Amino acid sequence: MSATVTLTETPAITRENVLRLFPEVNTTLIGGTHTSARTDNELEGYDEEQIRLMDEVCIVLDENDVPIGSASKKVCHLMENINQGLLHRAFSVFLFDSQNRLLLQQRATEKITFPDMWTNTCCSHPLGIPGETGVTLDESVLGVRRAAQRKLDHELGIKSEQVPIDDFQFLTRIHYMSPSDGKWGEHEIDYILFIKANVDLDVNPNEVRDTRFVSQDDLKAMFEDKSLKFTPWFKLICQSMLFEWWSHLDTGLEKYTGEKEIRRML
Repeated sequence: MSATVTLTETPAITRENVLRLFPEVNTTLIGGTHTSARTDNELEGYDEEQIRLMDEVCIVLDENDVPIGSASKKVCHLMENINQGLLHRAFSVFLFDSQNRLLLQQRATEKITFPDMWTNTCCSHPLGIPGETGVTLDESVLGVRRAAQRKLDHELGIKSEQVPIDDFQFLTRIHYMSPSDGKWGEHEIDYILFIKANVDLDVNPNEVRDTRFVSQDDLKAMFEDKSLKFTPWFKLICQSMLFEWWSHLDTGLEKYTGEKEIRRML
């Protein structure tokens, strides 16, 4: 598993300098134009559907989680841009069943970043589209809840009526960076969402290789299995906060929800 890397000697990204540093960023958040990844030789040899998804438009942020523009998923995940500080918004869903087991997924082999790694239920991005953006924390949380509902359906076939928007509980935001390989990586402010629901799965094999419901002890045993690999953000959350939150899933979780400060894990 790749180690989390600390950013050093990079200028703070602001609305004023973002275009100078990243010409492919559009300062229009919704409806801006972006170069298609499908005409890009850098993606030659990757899965066709995953290349198409690289055209999705992510929300570009300053370090305080304020949107300052938009850029394609491809632009946001290139290490050459990440190493210069390009930052985008993301979310991580942790879905628990009625037995308080956490649903994990193993990312598909076709994924361009972090293929075949085990991770939490769903990890993705709110997009620069109506309903998923936001400037204030409340607006942004609503946007990532809508995005989470959309992606749970896309990746796992979980229908929206089984995961109502209002049932997602927002805990906190983490700011982290991690390479996937020498070319691709993540640099995100990641919204952590919990939801408890019994769901029906209809897995998209282009996104998800495997799924598993686990108890706390099951997950700890998985971490001891050297044959398994985990995404860096999932490992980071597990090592710092997850098991305490999980233990309060039915009683006392409210004291952990709605955190306003961003947790810096760089």
